[in-house]
Amino acid sequence: MQNMERGFVRLYTGSGQGKTTAAFGLLMRVLGSGQTAYVGQFVKNEQYNETQVTRYCKRVEIEQLGMGCFLDQPPTELDAQAAQAALVHVAEIMKNGLYDLVILDEITIAIQYGLVTVQEVIDAVKARNPHVEVVMTGRYTPPELVEHADLVTEMREVKHYYQQGVLSRDGYDH
Repeated sequence: MQNMERGFVRLYTGSGQGKTTAAFGLLMRVLGSGQTAYVGQFVKNEQYNETQVTRYCKRVEIEQLGMGCFLDQPPTELDAQAAQAALVHVAEIMKNGLYDLVILDEITIAIQYGLVTVQEVIDAVKARNPHVEVVMTGRYTPPELVEHADLVTEMREVKHYYQQGVLSRDGYDH
């Protein structure tokens, strides 16, 4: 907890690839400056390569708080319970101020699918310790969340090698 300045709210959204990657790029910059970071992944529950950073640096904590990817089927009541519990948990982390950076990865997916409300997310972010920088990621971002953020970056797909039949590549796409 080095930085006692006001933390800002960042939002990385859009249909293009790179939202979580941008958040983890900022995480690396924060860790490089000697600060601490927490990542709560709201949908993911598999060990993606980005989660391996905890093997190399102890100033970061990553928790996978979701029940897994439900994008090809409707979310279940268990998904909703997990998302609600995750938001309560991450809200407490933001409030206690132990981490300089808190990333809510794929939070907008949880909002889109009705697992948490946009107002619950805004309330949790507003109640954070003032020095905590927050990053929210995901597509389908509601306008209220855009309005609440201090910085909004939209990732827009212009061209992607998936369209040429190239599958997800280890270390580059997951």
